Order: sequence, then structure tokens, then C-alpha cells
Amino acid sequence: MTLPESSRKLTKSDFINLELKIQLTEKQISNAFNRFVKEVGELHSIISKGSHTAHAFKVAYILLNCDEGEFSDKSTGEQICKILKVSPRTIDRVKKRFVEEGFDAVLERCPTTREYEGKIDGDVEARLIALSCSEPPPGFARWSLRMLADKMVELNYIDSISHVSVWEVLKKTNLSRGK
Repeated sequence: MTLPESSRKLTKSDFINLELKIQLTEKQISNAFNRFVKEVGELHSIISKGSHTAHAFKVAYILLNCDEGEFSDKSTGEQICKILKVSPRTIDRVKKRFVEEGFDAVLERCPTTREYEGKIDGDVEARLIALSCSEPPPGFARWSLRMLADKMVELNYIDSISHVSVWEVLKKTNLSRGK
């Protein structure tokens, strides 16, 4: 196979055709087999007993079905996708993570690296507390969370805010809503 030109986009068949063939010695094969036999036993124990996360069950079933050992059932990727209701990409990710990071790492979820930026800073929080301590609108005995959220947007203190965010701020400050 020739390498694709840089101006041409890579297709799925290009990736499928790029296979690495590794020559293993007899000792390396037996060590890998012995290690995987132990892991197969652990995978069977995960799916047969104890309480585990849904992620651990899914990964265990994927790894057991992808096993090409002597005593396995030899399932194709399409069969695994159909039976387990997962995408082929999920199967590839699980196998890749198993090879790169190991057995224990693949059973745990990846920790998220995303950082969330809060919309409510100290100024907005102070205005919300002051508003909640003020008199409620005519016809109401006290402020509701939704009324506070709507009033904050109406007074242009913040672009948008949910009643849940209002509740979190008031709960954090241990304030009641006008009692």
C-alpha cells in the first residue's frame, strides 16, 4: 500500500490497511498469554458477581468478546456492536486504552479535564442576596427562585441565570427568601 498524498484526506480503508506486525518470541507469547488468562478470569468475575459500574460491565464484555484466545468465541466487531449496542469506535477506544494503559485503567472512567467557568461572581452574588432581602413584588408574600432569576435578568445584573443557580447561592449563604 502506498502512503496517501498529503492533499488527500485519509479514509477508513487507509487506516484499516495500516497494520503493524510484531514478531514475538516464544517467551513473550507465553508471558502475554499467562497475563491475559489471569485478566480473563477477572473479567468473568466482574460480569458474574459483585457490584460494579455499568462502565466496568461494558468494558468487560467488550474485552471478553474481542479476545482471540484459544477458548474464546471469536466474535467480529460488527457482532459485538450489534449485541452490546456500542459503536465500533467505542470498541477501538477500549482496546487501545487496554493496550496503552493496562487492565486496571481501562475498567475506570477517564477523569475529566474540563474546567467550568462560573457565571456568578461575587458582585452578582451580592446583588442577588440584596434583591432576595428586599421587598417582594406587589401581590406576593415572598420571592420565589424563578422570580429572583427573572428579576436579575430584568435588571441586567447577569445575561441569564437559572432558578437552580439562585437556589445554590442562597443555600450557600444560608438565607431564606423573605421570611
